[in-house]
Amino acid sequence: MTPQIQAFFDDATWTVSYVVFDEPGGHCAVIDSVLDYDPKSGRTRTQSADRLLSFIESQRLTLQWILETHAHADHLSAAHYLRSRLGGRIAIGAAITQVQEVFKAVFHLEASFSTQGRQFDHLLHDKEVFSIGRLQAQAFAVPGHTPACVAYQVDDAVWVGDTLFMPDVGTARCDFPGGNAHTLYQSIQRLLSLPPQTRLFMCHDYPPQGRPPAWQTTVAAQREHNIHVRDGTTEEAFVQLRAARDATLEMPVLILPAVQVNIRAGALPPAEDNGISYLKIPVNGL
Repeated sequence: MTPQIQAFFDDATWTVSYVVFDEPGGHCAVIDSVLDYDPKSGRTRTQSADRLLSFIESQRLTLQWILETHAHADHLSAAHYLRSRLGGRIAIGAAITQVQEVFKAVFHLEASFSTQGRQFDHLLHDKEVFSIGRLQAQAFAVPGHTPACVAYQVDDAVWVGDTLFMPDVGTARCDFPGGNAHTLYQSIQRLLSLPPQTRLFMCHDYPPQGRPPAWQTTVAAQREHNIHVRDGTTEEAFVQLRAARDATLEMPVLILPAVQVNIRAGALPPAEDNGISYLKIPVNGL
C-alpha cells in the first residue's frame, strides 16, 4: 500500500517533519517532529508541532507512532508533547542507549537517568517490521552520523534522517561523539543499493543560494549527483572529504539543549523543587 505523505518545513531549524498515513480516517506516524525553542530566552513553544496536530485532526487520523531517526543535535523533538496530546508510541533506534551513555557523562545527568532507552516506548532493531495502520514499515540501522541513526521504509518511500541530504548538499557530519565516516559510507551504500526509483525523504535541507528548500529526491538522483558520495566515490575518498569538511564546521546552535531533551524522548529534565526544569551547559566540556 502506498503511503500518503504530508511534509512540514520548519524554517527556524531547516527541519522537515512528516505525517505518514494510510488513508483519511486511518492511522499515521509522525517522523522527526520539532519543539520550538528560543536559545536567547530558554522558552519553548509548540507552534511547529501544532501544525502537525491540526493536520492529523483534519484527516481524522489516529496517531500510532512518533518516530525519531536519531537524537537530533539541531532541533528539539516534540515527541513528548505530541504523545501527551494524541497518544501514540515514541520509537527510536535501539542504539540510542550508546548515545545516552555518552551524554549522561557529558552533561553529568541525574543518577536516575536511564541509559537503557526506557524514556522511549519502543526501541527499533535493524530490519524490524512494524505497521502504521494498513501500511507495513521497516526500520533500517544507518549509523555513522550517530550510532543510533535509523531510516524508515514504507513501500517505495524511505526517510533517511541526516544520513543523506539533497544531492547538492551532500551528507551528514561525523564528528559528534560516536560518529564515524567509514560507518556512514557503508550506511549510505546500503540506502543507495535500493531500486533507483525509490523515493528518499530528507530530515533537513540547507539549500545553496538561489534554490528554495527541498526534501524529496531518489536513489538514482543521489547516485548520479550527490556531491559527496555519487557513484564512483571510494570509501577512502569519502572519509577524507568528510574529515576535512567536518573540521571546518561549528557546533549546531541548539546542540546543548537539543541533545539533553532528545535523549529523553522529547521530555524536559525533571523539574526542580521550584517547579522549573533546567538545562545544563558543560563549560569547556565539548
